[in-house]
Amino acid sequence: MEIIKLDHITKQYDDGFVALKDINLELESGKFYSLLGPSGSGKTTILRIIAGFTEASAGRVYFDGQDITNLDASKRHINTVFQNYALFPHLNVYENVAFALKLRRRPENEIRAKVREALHTVRLDGYANREISELSGGQQQRVAIARAIINEPKVLLLDECLSALDKRLRKEMQFELRAIQKKLGITFIFVTHDQEEALAMSDEIFVLNDGEIQQSGSPVDIYDEPVNDFVARFIGDSNILPGRMIRDFAVEFAGKKFECADAGITSGEKVEVVLRPEDLDITEPAAGKLLVTVQSQLFLGDHFEIKAVGQDGFEWLIHSTNGVQIGQEVGIFFDPEDIHVMRLGETEEEFDARLETYEGED
Repeated sequence: MEIIKLDHITKQYDDGFVALKDINLELESGKFYSLLGPSGSGKTTILRIIAGFTEASAGRVYFDGQDITNLDASKRHINTVFQNYALFPHLNVYENVAFALKLRRRPENEIRAKVREALHTVRLDGYANREISELSGGQQQRVAIARAIINEPKVLLLDECLSALDKRLRKEMQFELRAIQKKLGITFIFVTHDQEEALAMSDEIFVLNDGEIQQSGSPVDIYDEPVNDFVARFIGDSNILPGRMIRDFAVEFAGKKFECADAGITSGEKVEVVLRPEDLDITEPAAGKLLVTVQSQLFLGDHFEIKAVGQDGFEWLIHSTNGVQIGQEVGIFFDPEDIHVMRLGETEEEFDARLETYEGED
């Protein structure tokens, strides 16, 4: 069931800067969504418009089928966890979490029960009397989430709320947030510039750049089937080569012709070809589809990151569990399904229509 809908939302500031350009999105109840993009892409502006903190220049905002475009932020069944958590340092954990209920003058026994339940949900049992200054960054974040969920919102907005944590704690909190969302069954909308976070936690990702949605879909779809050069480069590491479509399911790049899994592109059309580093296997030269010469190698714990140069001068990035020798000539092997062909200038709608056409013929 649809919980949030943005209908042709545009945001232009007084200085002429256009932060959002005709944004349309529909979010279902009970899912975990991520708004992913670089700084200045418009993701936080979308969050603030949903929350009611920022007014759109054009378009409408719908919540549960009702138009809330002009509804005050305090009257929306939406809560926000900010990047800096916005906790009250002079109040302890219990008082921070209970704050909204006390403002609403709820009975004290109800407040105690709800605070206890909220702290249990975020795994902070026994922390009610702790001072905020005594908590770690991860614990402070949990307090901010407890304070946000105590009002039982239908939607929880999270604005870059893991960015201040170290790498280990961020990984831990990714699991925590996903578990909390599953337990509560409410819609989470998470803003991040970190691709790994979005891929790890989301049911669906909206990739933004320059105020526009470049692509939306599941993490697997976004990663395996990027619609354009920006998405392919922004979501994970990629080898992107110029190519030419020969016919359906056949493409030419790096001076050779290969079978692929793409169709619906005009024969002879110039395209871009994406091969992910982890999809490339290092082989003996005679067994490879292409020959490359190893230029450098880094050991990253679970794999080697290898840079190699092809016979056409293209620099390849390869992820392998096996190391190689600098200067060694090796083959690289890949399957047709590992090749992803992108049309130049194709929109997400055109890409989806082409994909549906050929999936329907299978």
